[in-house]
Amino acid sequence: MLDINFVRQNKDQVKEACVNKNLDSSIIDQLLAVDEERRALQKEMDALRTEANTNADAIKKMVAEGGRPSADLVENGKTIKTKLKELEPKDKEINEKFVELASGVPNVPAADVPIGKDESFNQVVRQEGNKREFDFTPKTHEEVMKNLDWLDTDRATKIAGFRGYFLKNDALFLEQALMLYALSIMKKYGFTAMSAPILVNKEAMFGTGYFPWGAEDHYYTQDGQILAGTAEVALTSYYGGELLREKDLPIKICGISPCFRREVGSYGKDTKGIIRVHQFNKVEQVVLTVADEEETRKWHEQMLGYSEELLKGLNLPYQVLLMCSGDMGAGQRKKYDIETWFPGQSKYRETHSASYFNDFQARRLNIRYQAKDGSTKFVYTLNNTVAASPRLLAAVIENYQKADGSVEIPEVLRPFMI
Repeated sequence: MLDINFVRQNKDQVKEACVNKNLDSSIIDQLLAVDEERRALQKEMDALRTEANTNADAIKKMVAEGGRPSADLVENGKTIKTKLKELEPKDKEINEKFVELASGVPNVPAADVPIGKDESFNQVVRQEGNKREFDFTPKTHEEVMKNLDWLDTDRATKIAGFRGYFLKNDALFLEQALMLYALSIMKKYGFTAMSAPILVNKEAMFGTGYFPWGAEDHYYTQDGQILAGTAEVALTSYYGGELLREKDLPIKICGISPCFRREVGSYGKDTKGIIRVHQFNKVEQVVLTVADEEETRKWHEQMLGYSEELLKGLNLPYQVLLMCSGDMGAGQRKKYDIETWFPGQSKYRETHSASYFNDFQARRLNIRYQAKDGSTKFVYTLNNTVAASPRLLAAVIENYQKADGSVEIPEVLRPFMI
């Protein structure tokens, strides 16, 4: 959520952000109109409260002097109280409308974010690693895994529906090794590791900016809870409603959890293998830092580096993309994607995303800190994938397949294998 003062003072810039993120910019005019009405009503109610206090003081003074309050003062007090009571439903209604509209305003992209409507406008920042030269035609991960009895999608589909899968035998252990390897990197850099809740409430989804925009892409329980698509939701919400201290920042946390996504709009895409699935496992990193964008951008690059360290340790070729405005989430100010090389498919595929938000999430979650100068500010938030499987597992399998159909276990994962 953006500061309403910022929206008032930068109306055209915020409307442009809506357009650049493929959202309806008319919401800004609606918001500012409601904001004006809200402020006028608040001014009227404040004036009535001031009048009520003045009237009450006059009554107290008369009583203190041994007299009785005049009929005019008593009647005036009743009239003011009636007027305030009549305005309260309107005040409640207009404030709810204000919050609804303000919640639908996206973050403004950073100055160095490329403007574009879709992924074709994303920019390759750099490519890292050397693609392996095979002396045979590399297979896709699905073919390799099924030949090794590592994957069963046919029986999974009968049980779980489309995009269901069973990981079997060493594929399961290899996936767990990937998760442990990712956690070991986070531990090395001082992150607090957590097992994050899968079920979260609407407030957490709203607070992290997944609602209202991504509401249709999530699964719901009969109790109104949501199956989270990332541990970011729980981790970023962890300090919701709390006042932190600047000396405790940055706060570095990472979480491991199953994740769930409906993959709305992906019909017909990646129907083979385990690239696009409804359920997966992920290690996520989150940082809460001071309200300084320069400091936040340093952390953005640093967190990206942790993910790159993982890929370099696995000796997987990859490329870093700077995402354009139209391929970012509504709340993101800047975003990188990492795409890892899949030799069996002869293409790079997304495996990681790194984003920063400034105070967009913190305002929605009300996460503040007491600054050294005594002022109270909202923290700035960032998040980034450390490892998401089975997609990363698929990349390992395609890159480490051998001519005889077996798969070599990457050296860095061997200590974590059962």
